[in-house]
Parts: sequence; C-alpha cells; structure tokens
Amino acid sequence: MVSDTQPSVTPRLEEPKFGFNEYAERLNGRAAMIGFLIMIAIEYFTDKGVLAWLGLQ
Repeated sequence: MVSDTQPSVTPRLEEPKFGFNEYAERLNGRAAMIGFLIMIAIEYFTDKGVLAWLGLQ
C-alpha cells in the first residue's frame, strides 16, 4: 500500500557554485544592463554606432 503522506522535514540544499543558479543569473543580468547603458552613452557622446567602433562601416 502506497502512503500519500509528505515528509516532515525538507532537506536544505546548497546553491550550486557553478552553472545556472540564481546568483549567477542576477549578476549576468546586471552586467548586461550596465554594458548596454555604457554602449548607449558612448554612441551618444561620439555620434558613432557600434559598427563604426568596430571599423565595419
């Protein structure tokens, strides 16, 4: 006979140190936002786009 009871104690699991975890995703998102804002600021002050920075235009 199978019991439908739930365990009384939930195991405490550590966050993984590598790979996709909440801390890494939050840090990556913040770095992307900062990089995007810096890119927009440089384009505004230099009047050149990303392709001009790379010498492709």
